[in-house]
Amino acid sequence: MARRAVIVMLDGLRRDFVRPDLTPELHALAADACVFPDSATVFPSCTRVASASIATGCRPGRHGIEGNTLALMEDGRPVLRDVGPPGFFAHRRAVTGRAMDVPTLAERVAGHGGSIVFSNVSPGAAFALDPDGHGFVYHRALSAGPGGIPVPAGDALAVGPGIEGDRAMTERFCDEVLLHRRPALAVLWCGSPDTGLHANPPGSPAAVEAVAAADLCARRVAATCRRLEENGDEVLLIVASDHGHQTVEAVVDVAGALVDAGLKDAPESDDVVVAPNGTAALIYLHPAAAARAPAIAGFLRDRPWAGRVAEGEELRSLGLSPGGPLAVALSLRDDDAPNAHGVPGRSFAAAAGPGKAVAIGCGQHGGLGRYERMPFLMIRGPGFPAGTRSPGPASLIDFAPTVLRHLGLAADGMDGGPLQLARDP
Repeated sequence: MARRAVIVMLDGLRRDFVRPDLTPELHALAADACVFPDSATVFPSCTRVASASIATGCRPGRHGIEGNTLALMEDGRPVLRDVGPPGFFAHRRAVTGRAMDVPTLAERVAGHGGSIVFSNVSPGAAFALDPDGHGFVYHRALSAGPGGIPVPAGDALAVGPGIEGDRAMTERFCDEVLLHRRPALAVLWCGSPDTGLHANPPGSPAAVEAVAAADLCARRVAATCRRLEENGDEVLLIVASDHGHQTVEAVVDVAGALVDAGLKDAPESDDVVVAPNGTAALIYLHPAAAARAPAIAGFLRDRPWAGRVAEGEELRSLGLSPGGPLAVALSLRDDDAPNAHGVPGRSFAAAAGPGKAVAIGCGQHGGLGRYERMPFLMIRGPGFPAGTRSPGPASLIDFAPTVLRHLGLAADGMDGGPLQLARDP
């Protein structure tokens, strides 16, 4: 009998969408699992941050991936960087000495059955699960094995983004990874429904189709895990999402507002660097401009489009670390009002970087809005009685220690804890 852990992430599926009419397969799976009705994400509630938090069991301030976009100190100056491209982690390693600041699950299981990741989100989010090449990561942009060595071309993950790509990836994951290669840890990260929600209003027919497609991917994996269990494996199956979505009410140029207020020298200046993260923004300061932090925070608090503003030691309450170039964190204003399709939850969003756009009326996330911070989580396997609900706190940072406990490995140095803690594993 082998102990194995399987994580299925349905990107962007908010918890109130898990119901019989939208996700019948997940609804059925919940009856066979332990459901966590109060599961939480991290801040910013963005996929690359979430992926790094799942991989490390640590908050963003510990693992160092503070946003989908962030600033790195390079030659003493904050430089805006997108975590999404395939080369981000190599660049961070060259600049800081480490791809991430703490060990990952892939590193911890490398000598104990190994890990394989199949991902159809951004390359950066995929490789945040294993940035140092301890196991295998398969992504449409790059598929690599131990040491970061690309796999043979014929073995690469050749799928497109969206529903059809997720479906093809899931089929290969189940047949190849779960049934034949049999790693200790297998991760499937579907881009749906996130891709559909960013391009369409939540609740619209196209968005509902993306939710339904994700539901079917979860069914396929759950059924394959049942086959493994029937053959004697002890499988821990985690099915979850990383964040939810709110409807974009309006877009705000945060950097431009700071320039207009005389708090940032120019739109492209590096005295103050604004990293947009959907419905949130992170503000980094050059050392020579560090004294501006209180004035920037005070200015933002007075804006009608601002929600929570954290500065200095307040950053700790959001899982971020004070004392470095990250000076202020902003969650833009949100409310619970419904959109045109009756789906509650609206937010202002930060204007994106060059070449990117935020679609008003469509889905977005990153901030502290109620619905963007409503991921779902259900776990099936030893220590998680079927048909139960665990109303206690549970977060993305608890995934890694939960997996390690199931595999009989140490989970030292993590911010999260095993969710089996009060149960008999």
